[in-house]
Amino acid sequence: MYHTIILVGNLGHDPEMRYTPNGQAVTNFSVATNRQYTGSDGNQIKETTWFRVSTWGKRAEVCNQYLRKGSKVLIEGRLVPDPATGGPRLWTRNDGTSAASFEISAFTVQFLSTRSEDEGSYEAGESGGSIAEDDEIPF
Repeated sequence: MYHTIILVGNLGHDPEMRYTPNGQAVTNFSVATNRQYTGSDGNQIKETTWFRVSTWGKRAEVCNQYLRKGSKVLIEGRLVPDPATGGPRLWTRNDGTSAASFEISAFTVQFLSTRSEDEGSYEAGESGGSIAEDDEIPF
């Protein structure tokens, strides 16, 4: 069995990197995806879905170095289910409403923002760069 998810969105905050006890880098960041459509009543509906993304090893270090809040990225990865529910992580917001967090373990992160859009936050070239599982870091 195999599954993959592909997201295109913007980072909601700067990445946060840490190291596991055995020294492996882990970087976490949130990605917002947007959808806009016309409802049955004719009104425009804007929908935002948030994903929590984890990257590991060299990919984690590169993402931490070059991505910033607002960076546009394409993520390929797998959904990581909550061990308690088998689905998304469920939680209650401060205002009492229910929410769900979709967790992704990324195996490809492609930078889509240009340098000028990211204000020089990475050196991957005018059209962006990609970090895949076995790729050499291109910078």
